[in-house]
Amino acid sequence: MMFIRSRRHLLQAGACGIATLAVPAWAQLAEGRPITLVVPYSPGGTGDILGRALAHELAAVTGNACVVENRGGAGGNVGAERVVHARPDGLTLLFTATSLASNPSLMKTMNFDPQKDLTAIAGPITLQNIVMVNNSLPIHSIQELVDYAKANPGALSFGSSGIGSSNHLAAELFKIEAGVDMLHIPYKSAGEVIPSLISGTTQVMFDLMPSSLPHVQNNTVRALAVTGATRSPLFPDLPTVAEAGVPNYQFSAWFGVFAPSATPPAMVEQLNAAINKAMAAPALSERLMQLGAEAQINPPDGFARYFKGEIDRWEQVIRDSGISLEK
Repeated sequence: MMFIRSRRHLLQAGACGIATLAVPAWAQLAEGRPITLVVPYSPGGTGDILGRALAHELAAVTGNACVVENRGGAGGNVGAERVVHARPDGLTLLFTATSLASNPSLMKTMNFDPQKDLTAIAGPITLQNIVMVNNSLPIHSIQELVDYAKANPGALSFGSSGIGSSNHLAAELFKIEAGVDMLHIPYKSAGEVIPSLISGTTQVMFDLMPSSLPHVQNNTVRALAVTGATRSPLFPDLPTVAEAGVPNYQFSAWFGVFAPSATPPAMVEQLNAAINKAMAAPALSERLMQLGAEAQINPPDGFARYFKGEIDRWEQVIRDSGISLEK
């Protein structure tokens, strides 16, 4: 597995062969027709921003137009099901996130099985969350957050963009690892949660870095830590949650590309090569770094193993926390 972490590492990776992956003439594979990248989330969010950036580079790599189609709903399932039933011709792809791994454990019924009806193509692109609190709280560190929550069980509330969203799962994992009780208040989107945090309607939020960056930089909320395994280059002074007092905690949201399960293996390899080349492009790598994200260059089976590990992980977290989309 290769992590693209900086421009220097990107150039080194390219020298090692990413740029020379065998990508056959796409016109021969796709007959010059446009590629549709289904993003199962609303326009303007993190998934949409990343999906459009990838689509731009994929068009440059393949020579085909790459159109983003936003199909939000049901925690990403509406867009995913659109791809499940698409022709397996490499022209309709899914750019989805952590919810594809968590939904099978959150929902009693689904119209498709992500592992059987979709095939992993390329990814993941990972992003850290930032743990933020309302400025009026007497909390300036993760340890103080844990202490306050333990002294006042249920008094703190955290907002999320919906049950099963990545910011919800990040907080539930924190509750388990820190042994604290906080009240979950789900909203329809992350755009609604930030104002509630600033106003004090909610007190805590675990938000994806792209949407939280301006609020942290403008000091309208107080950042305590990042949720990944290492500190973020964007906020080198912010500790990780693990080093700040909850040693077993680690969370990164992710995005990746999938295709219908019947896509021929040779085409899967061709798509993987093209998307990996797009993800390693300097312009996209730079954009990802600006958003606090990083791409991992994997073969299809490597990403499939990662995805299976995420399904297993969230099955346990959801079981332990007792959360569900359906009562």
